[in-house]
Amino acid sequence: MTTTVKAPAADERLLHRSLARRLMGRPELGSVVGAVAVFLFFAITAEPFLRPSSLSTVLYASSTIGIMAVPVALLMIGGEFDLSAGVMVVSAALISSMFSYQMTANTWVGVGVSLLVTLAFGVLNGVLLTRTKLPSFIITLGTFFMLTGLNLGFTKLIDGTVSTKSIADMEGFDSARTLFASHLTLGSVDIQITIVWWLALVAVATWILLRTRVGNWIFAVGGNADAARAVGVPVTKTKIGLYMGVAFAAWISGQHLLFSYDAIQSGDGVGNEFLYIIAAAVGGCLMTGGFGSAIGAAVGAFIFGMTSKGIVYAQWNPDWYKFFLGAMLLLATLLNAWVRKRAEDKS
Repeated sequence: MTTTVKAPAADERLLHRSLARRLMGRPELGSVVGAVAVFLFFAITAEPFLRPSSLSTVLYASSTIGIMAVPVALLMIGGEFDLSAGVMVVSAALISSMFSYQMTANTWVGVGVSLLVTLAFGVLNGVLLTRTKLPSFIITLGTFFMLTGLNLGFTKLIDGTVSTKSIADMEGFDSARTLFASHLTLGSVDIQITIVWWLALVAVATWILLRTRVGNWIFAVGGNADAARAVGVPVTKTKIGLYMGVAFAAWISGQHLLFSYDAIQSGDGVGNEFLYIIAAAVGGCLMTGGFGSAIGAAVGAFIFGMTSKGIVYAQWNPDWYKFFLGAMLLLATLLNAWVRKRAEDKS
């Protein structure tokens, strides 16, 4: 009697997937399509948009959002939010400025103290989240109001006004400005240093997500924290680390703000946290966690930069900008959901 041996099924991970199918599975696909559409739209409707100096301005506007959008995207992939991110940027700048001025210290001392305190804010958010088990929305909404009050209260208590004193004449200011607020000249175009910071953060975040064990932990925690904990993923440390990543980016943005303008208004930053979250969502990060990319968040920030400056170059009423943000968030969320469903159906 002849026995027929059935060949083992091929591992689906080794099966060839077409380029179109691989692209459909990328979380940033929707944002790239949107970015191309926005770029072409303003290239046609706004004549100054394609000038090298205008594109440099667009990139700068994108970088100020993108520096924060990248770690916020990683946090969202991990299944959490941070509503305190916007005011934390101002907190980082205020700490650096007031410590340097009041202690008559080298500005680098203030920068270092600001880094430690800002990271402590991130640790506080992470610890409160993991210990209390409350939603991150509630935790970070609380720290948002706390930081908003501390920013205003301490500034008025120490400086007597709602803004800090100028530290432009203090030792170390010029070297700190070089690192956080300088620009590079390429031909006749000025490239702000924040663009370099932004691209560096995108590269590091992408490497972490795709090439390291920590990246696997982030996706696992965002997908199902209980299941991730059951297989040995350090859920608590991962979430605290993600909040520290947001705090680190807030420190960078805060120092840029300080060394660009010499002084800081204590009430700034409120509302910017929504820009960071929207940029990440437009870039393909799901609100439910477990899906997204740093590149997508960068593209989402680039869309914002093109839109905010494109409206100006087209000489439109800038009051419509917020409407566009809301509409873009809804459209991007629907598009991302459709892309992911198609990817799952074809996998």
